[in-house]
Amino acid sequence: MTIVKAHEVEGLIRRGLDPRIGVILVYGPDTGMVFDRAKRLAEAFVADPADPFALVKIDGDTLAQDAGRLADEAGTVGLFGGARTIWVRPGSRNYAPAVEAVLGAPLVDTRVVVEAGDLAKTAPLRTLCERSARALALPCYPDDERALAELIDRTLQESGLRIAREAREVLAASLGGDRRASLGEIEKLALYAQGQGQVSLDDVEAVVSDVAGSVLNTLIDAAFAGRTAEVERDYRRFRHEGMDPSVMLGSALRHALTLLSTRLANEGQSAGAMVATWRGLHFKRKPIVETQLARWSPPALRHVLRLLQEAVLACRRSDAELAHAQASGTLLRIATEAARRG
Repeated sequence: MTIVKAHEVEGLIRRGLDPRIGVILVYGPDTGMVFDRAKRLAEAFVADPADPFALVKIDGDTLAQDAGRLADEAGTVGLFGGARTIWVRPGSRNYAPAVEAVLGAPLVDTRVVVEAGDLAKTAPLRTLCERSARALALPCYPDDERALAELIDRTLQESGLRIAREAREVLAASLGGDRRASLGEIEKLALYAQGQGQVSLDDVEAVVSDVAGSVLNTLIDAAFAGRTAEVERDYRRFRHEGMDPSVMLGSALRHALTLLSTRLANEGQSAGAMVATWRGLHFKRKPIVETQLARWSPPALRHVLRLLQEAVLACRRSDAELAHAQASGTLLRIATEAARRG
């Protein structure tokens, strides 16, 4: 019995799995990652993934109705010979008996890839594959920083592209925890930069949908963490790029509201425990948001909300020059107060 850890999976797939392993279960809460890895494992075993005789797809619910179907399919010799993959797509019913039947039969030039959802430790399908010497169970959990960098490089390399270090960092910060959504953004970027050889920061900012928001987060986080020098630097950059001052203040206002609601909903808990409840927060931002939650009390955040609301209204009533002065002054005032609280 071999238990594979989540951080080991990508390296294991890259190196290639032991051909004696007949059944590979790919499971986890990140459905995009599960699909991506199942697809790579299924297609890598056959000469032509487009050949329906070489790569056969079966729904799990079909196997739940006919437990012998999978063993029959796995024992079938391809029309033109060669290796075959049986790709079992997710189902809502228990089809572990079908997989158990396959594990009990000899497999020649056949790989069974089982794509599943988030399975508990006691789930029949998971325990069956973890305990069998002829199977592997590969867990898939949301990408960490290293996995995102590898995903970016690998996907772009398939299109003949490299990516500049700064562009990779910004792109990784913009991607969330769902592998399928991340792949969609990277593939869109690859299509945009096709033929250039290298993807630049300008390419990333022009194409990836969440980058503007994630880059603006650096300014907002700097303000609420008390980093005045960073606030001055980032504000100058955004102003030079033509961003509306009320947009920047609006982002700060939404962030303050989220900080306040998180504090109120988790009163008495540590900042670390609070940040764990913040849905959709990218892992790279967690340390600085934890700092903010530790520094700002609910009364102080209510005061900041009033300050930001007044500043947004004033910006909308002013010309561009005065609006920028009001917005930058407000964010610096927040940063100064945050630094004092630190």
